[in-house]
Parts: sequence; C-alpha cells; structure tokens
Amino acid sequence: MDVLYHYVGGARVAGTSGRFGPVYNASTGEEAASVPLASADEAREAVATATRAFAAWANETPVNRARVMFRFKALIERDMDKIAEALSREHGKVVSDAKGSITRGLEVVEFACGIPHLTKGEFSNGVGRGIDMYSMRQPLGVCVGITPFNFPAMVPLWMFPIALACGNCFILKPSEKDPTVPLMLGEMLSEAGLPDGVFNVLNGDKEAVETLISDPGVAAVSFVGSTPIAQSIYQTAAGHGKRVQAMGGAKNHLIVMPDADMEQTVDALMGAAYGSAGERCMAVSVAVAVGDAGDQLMERLKPRVESLKVGPSLDPESEMGPLITGEHLAKVKGYVDLGIEEGADLVVDGRELSIQGYEKGFFMGGCLFDQVTDEMRIWREEIFGPVLSVVRAPDFEEALRLPSAHEYGNGVSIFTRDGDAARDFVDRVQVGMVGVNVPIPVPMAFHGFGGWKRSAFGDMNQHGPDGVRFYTRTKTITTRWPTGIRAGAEFTMPTLG
Repeated sequence: MDVLYHYVGGARVAGTSGRFGPVYNASTGEEAASVPLASADEAREAVATATRAFAAWANETPVNRARVMFRFKALIERDMDKIAEALSREHGKVVSDAKGSITRGLEVVEFACGIPHLTKGEFSNGVGRGIDMYSMRQPLGVCVGITPFNFPAMVPLWMFPIALACGNCFILKPSEKDPTVPLMLGEMLSEAGLPDGVFNVLNGDKEAVETLISDPGVAAVSFVGSTPIAQSIYQTAAGHGKRVQAMGGAKNHLIVMPDADMEQTVDALMGAAYGSAGERCMAVSVAVAVGDAGDQLMERLKPRVESLKVGPSLDPESEMGPLITGEHLAKVKGYVDLGIEEGADLVVDGRELSIQGYEKGFFMGGCLFDQVTDEMRIWREEIFGPVLSVVRAPDFEEALRLPSAHEYGNGVSIFTRDGDAARDFVDRVQVGMVGVNVPIPVPMAFHGFGGWKRSAFGDMNQHGPDGVRFYTRTKTITTRWPTGIRAGAEFTMPTLG
C-alpha cells in the first residue's frame, strides 16, 4: 500500500503528525494508499513557505507568469490519460467522465494564459487640470483553496491557475479521500517552471483547515463543499480579515414542460442525474414534470434507469461507477430509506446492486422516486448520490416556485420548445445558473460560476472575470506634476474641476 505525502516548497514532504487517512479504490473497496493528515504546525510551515516565495513571484512579469500556465496546459494535455485513470480509481467516476471534468478545469488554465490582458488597469487622462488617474490590479499574497472529493482536478483548477497567474502563492488543501491527482498537478506545475513554494499541496482534515483559515499569513480562502461547512468557513475566515468565497450545497431542478422533446429530456436527465453517480454539485436531483408531462416522462425514464450500466470505473462499458466510500454509500442508501418512509413512490430501487468480482466496491444502482413533494426531506436536502426525485407540478407557476423557494439556488434548467415560457422562466427564477434545454448549465471559464442563496457565501463567483477580481485588489493612483509657483495649503476637500 502506498504512503502519500504533502507537496510543499517544490518537493515531496513526508507527514510528521503521525496521523493518516485511508484512500480507497472505489471499485474494489480496498484501501490503496494512506495519506498524511497535516498538523497545525505543518499547516503553518506551508504558509511560511508560500510567504517566502511571494515577493519574487508577485514581481514576475504577467507575461512570464502566463508562459508557466501555457506550459502547464501542455503537460495536462500530455498526461490526460494518466490523470483521468488515477482520478477514476480513487473517486469512482468512469474514465470518460473524469476526462471531461479535467477538460473543464483545463479551460480555466487556458483563460489564465490571458492574464496580461485580464489584469490591465484603467487610465483617465486629464481628470483635472494637469491631473491624471489610473488603476492597477495587484496580487493579494498567500491564498488557500479547500476542495471537495467529487472533483479532485476540476475544482482546484477553477481556483489556483487564476490565483497563480495574478501573482499570488497558493496552498491547496484537497479532499483526503482522493488526493493523488492534486499531488500530480503540483508536480506538473514544478515541471512547467513554477518557482518552488509558489504552489503547495497540504493534505489534511479539520485541524489543517482550521489553521489555514485563521493564519494571519493567509490573505484569501476559496472553498467548495457542503453548505454548513461553507458557512462556517466563510464566517471564520472573514472574521480573521480574509477575503472569502465559499460554495455550498445544491438541489438542482430540471423543469419538464409538456411540449418538451421527451427523448432529449430523458437523455439529459440520465446524464445529469446519474453521471458521476450523482456526486456533482451541478447534478440534477429533482425533475419537475409540468401537467401531463409527468406520465410521459416516467414511461420513458423508468426503463432507462433500470438498464443503467453500472460497473468498475475503469471499464469502458460502464456508464456509472461506484460512490467514493462505503460511508458515503451508506448515507445515500439511508436517504432512499427515508424517501420510502416519507411516502414517495420508489419506482426503481438500486440499493442492493452487487457487481460480480467487485462485491466489496461501493456500488449502488440508480434510484428513481415519483410523487415527491416539497415537504419531504429528500426534496429539501442534498443527497449527493444516484437518486432522482420526480415532482408533479400542475402548471408553470408551480414549477417556477419550487426551485425559487428552495434554500439552495445553485443551478436549474427548463426543457421546452416555448421561447416565451423559457424567457419568462430565466428572468424570474431565483437561481444563479440557468439552462434552457441544457441540463447542467456550468458556465465556460470566461464567465463566472456560482449559485445564489445558501449555495454560495461571498459576493464573487469562481473563475472568469470574478476570479481575477477575487485574487487581486485594486490600487488607484492620482498624479500631478505641478509647474510654477505653488498656491499654498488648501483646507477644503479637493475637487477636480
């Protein structure tokens, strides 16, 4: 069994805390590696290492920082298969899905390659007599990213390429459940020419997180995870004077109007609800069938869920792999039990699935509920597994109300041929990311990713222009080069007329 490490100061560093966590092969259920869990002292040393590297990196030209990103991009493309297979083994998502998620992260690296343009300031000539004014964007210092198990490549890649390109140093605290890919990315950045200490990977749990978000040497914190932890991270880090963006949970709805193309809609729901075993913050976990769309939808959806190909993550025939751990598998099954108790109709039950030769793997089949209501916990709470709930809505207004009334406001989609209904829905729904005949409306890297309400804490989205704004601060300069006799002291508020 492998013993993993931290990556600090451009080198592999053995853990010294004496505490380790298990890393599993999700398909076999076997412990494949152990990962060191950093102590508070190790976390503080990582901050100190990044702090020492900051001045030189911040003074590097934006063009040279961009060139590191270009080389990093090429290395990810070179090693795509290797990264995807490592990700697939530990997380459990199938290889094609792993590659797709890496590609969505790679798009942010490509965006960061344009950093010389993205960090340009503004200039106003002659705002007053002989007075000019301009602004510049400067890096913050040491930034921390705390990322979840479901996207060990994509979510970190949504954070650190922009932070690094803007001139910051970065400490990544990935999930201890699947840490191999983040460690690979750290070594690839060094290969790309990033100076030692500018990017560091610190493995750990609550002890490391609490140290990083309170350390006075950390300027900004970016987090993705569950809502209770996101809120706690936001309050604690902001209370210590840090800039914070904290992305929380989701309960994404897909509205099915009666005029929707049902075959396309079912295809969309299968991928959005059961892809990556439902372990996506943008997974569709609620389908809202409007009017007579409900019976049409269920007639087509039930056999598709029953025939879902579940198998080992490295098997190219698998459409869905296992869940991340046995503990999480038990939690998801518990929600299915709860849905039955609450009175929902379990149309497809995947709880007892067993894969020959992989009996210890963390597998379950797709589950499908009908007749779910907004009073049930399986509608209110994020399950984070391959469980799709169908809610029947009598009309458009009720379908609009359901996602708008939910405490989460991450993503929502509407499937319809009616442009007027779609336009009205987009304008009125109280959700941050909206799709029209697009099931998972994840924005491209040059737009911001972020939900509303209790899906996000902090007023700046991830990646895109908001990412540049988050990882920099603005300095505004007013200049005058006077000539002739000075007019003497002025005791009024200066105006530029």
